[in-house]
Amino acid sequence: MFAQGNGSAGISEATQMVTSYFDPATQLIYAIGAVVGLIGGVKVYNKFSSGDPDTSKTAASWFGACIFLIVAATILRSFFL
Repeated sequence: MFAQGNGSAGISEATQMVTSYFDPATQLIYAIGAVVGLIGGVKVYNKFSSGDPDTSKTAASWFGACIFLIVAATILRSFFL
């Protein structure tokens, strides 16, 4: 019985440690998404200014990646917290 008490305390402590990392990790992923969005905006603007006909494909890929990062961070956070 005494061993079970220590085991559950260890599991509780490990759970607390893992869940404490989610808020900083989520904020980091949001920051990465913002940087990806800014870089994508500059790339799309450069292609649009030069008259490249492939602008819409580039815009969809960059901004799709940015939206994926934000949605993935939100879903993972809601799953595990």
